Amino acid sequence: MFTTRPEILGTFGVVTSTHWLASAAGMSLLERGGNAFDACVASAFVLQVVEPHLVGPAGETPAVFYSARTGKVEVLCGQGCTPAGATLERYRAEGLSLIPGNGLLATVIPGAFDAWMLLLRDHGTMRLRDVLEPAIYYAEHGHALMPRISNTIAGLKDFFQTHWPSTAEIYLPGGAVPEARKLFRNPALARTWTRLLTEAESAGADRERQIEAARDVFYRGFVAEAIDAFARGTEVMDESGARHRGVLTADDLAGWSASYDAPATYDYHGYTVAKAGAWSQGPVFLQTLALLKDMDLAGAGPASAEFIHRVTEAMKLAFADREAYYGDPAFVDVPLERLLSEDYNAARRRLIGEQASHELSPGRLAGFEAQVDRVMDTLRRLSKVTEPGAAPAVVAPAGAAASARRGDTTHVDVIDRWGNMISATPSGGWFQSSPVIPALGFGLNTRAQMFWLEEGLPGTLAPGKRPRTTLTPTLALRDGAPYMAFGTPGGDQQEQWQLLFFLRHVHHGLNLQESIDLPMSHTSHFPSSFYPRDRKPGHLAVEASIGAAVIEQLRQRGHVVEEAAEWSVGRLTAASRDPDGLLHAAATPRLMQAYAIGR
Repeated sequence: MFTTRPEILGTFGVVTSTHWLASAAGMSLLERGGNAFDACVASAFVLQVVEPHLVGPAGETPAVFYSARTGKVEVLCGQGCTPAGATLERYRAEGLSLIPGNGLLATVIPGAFDAWMLLLRDHGTMRLRDVLEPAIYYAEHGHALMPRISNTIAGLKDFFQTHWPSTAEIYLPGGAVPEARKLFRNPALARTWTRLLTEAESAGADRERQIEAARDVFYRGFVAEAIDAFARGTEVMDESGARHRGVLTADDLAGWSASYDAPATYDYHGYTVAKAGAWSQGPVFLQTLALLKDMDLAGAGPASAEFIHRVTEAMKLAFADREAYYGDPAFVDVPLERLLSEDYNAARRRLIGEQASHELSPGRLAGFEAQVDRVMDTLRRLSKVTEPGAAPAVVAPAGAAASARRGDTTHVDVIDRWGNMISATPSGGWFQSSPVIPALGFGLNTRAQMFWLEEGLPGTLAPGKRPRTTLTPTLALRDGAPYMAFGTPGGDQQEQWQLLFFLRHVHHGLNLQESIDLPMSHTSHFPSSFYPRDRKPGHLAVEASIGAAVIEQLRQRGHVVEEAAEWSVGRLTAASRDPDGLLHAAATPRLMQAYAIGR
């Protein structure tokens, strides 16, 4: 099959990410003797610089990884929790029914930095300077600004200049929109990382001591102090149409740290898929596999109407359960074992018919009936519904600035010559989310918008609680051996694009690049995780390249089809390792910036 790029093959190491500079930075660390974890950390910091409309230093990251040294698959939780001041009473007093999608009230504790430091300390081999220097270089000396970044800034120019002047100072140098494909710098961010590195290295020559010092500088030193002063001392315009101060404090940062979790897993046709737990949407992938397990997907073409229909209908059921049951397991009882059980899914599977469902239909597990009723009542009252037939005929390319406030996400996959592998999905803190803190050169995240300001829900706002994030990297074992790391940006679409990729690889024998290149689709049938929590019953976006005949067949099955432009849906990357040590890597051609590197 023709592919837009070759599937990369090698034995030494592979890095694939959503920007070629991040992939190159990660590969450079492998070439210098570093392992997959060193490379992933370096790539992640570069992404903060070169994709600032998608991720920033105060964002969050989950990662799922396999360590050849420990022989374990683990989840790295870099999802920060809510500040102590994030109470229902406090937010309701502002007259809010939903948490805004930008500004300071939507901020949780920045989690990514501590997660990267924890990974580097426990599983990496290189120094702090090694992983930070590429990002410092691009922030100080510049990188070629991608057209989508320039376009996003242009769409926000008036807003930045009127309401967020500290952001305008960096992203509108001289008052002008920076030109695409020309050098763009963020000297304030370069100064922040340089100062942090200098203070960390003053702790001594020991590698681990420097990393611990860096964690202390960020969460208890000058970075935390600057965040505290800005969040509590600045009123910021947000999507509610009013100005608000934040509730995040230095004490919140000082008391938080990243952690390791056991993964949620599901066995499927010889593969074991590992995901983050129900504080993410990761189990949606597993639930969909459980629903599809006994269906003949191999007998349906990988881009056929039958294949797209079956996968879409299964996902609608799994996403409905996400709304009804998922939340931070430290706060709510998530019956994940029952949701993945054969008995439950055998009954749910019978709901998948030949026609597209337009109903949001969570399962009703015994003991959870009242909770499901409360969730459905909240969605009826607060989720904005676009009725079938009202959707536009064409959707904008994924990642385009369709909204003046909306950001997206990044992704990195790495496998090294020793068999270490990691899949990470860094996000949050993009420049549309929150004003730049002048002393630091970056703004805060907005992940708290995924909470509800309603009592008794799995996603009810509470202090110290993790939001149910959309970020969802994936690692798969084959016949018990670590095999593949993959993922994508895309909010609620992340599981959907990954499932199409994975199922095509498993059932149709397509290689990584072939599976990525085939036409993609997704549904917005269920409520969005993001403000204003809208949904489109029966909706299905499909790339036009799938063909007019398939699109017509999907419409005949009752799907409300949006034709997306060719090469506009999904930003997948993937890497795998065969039992003999042969490595594979691939990256999407969509948006023309993701890249796989290896040898």
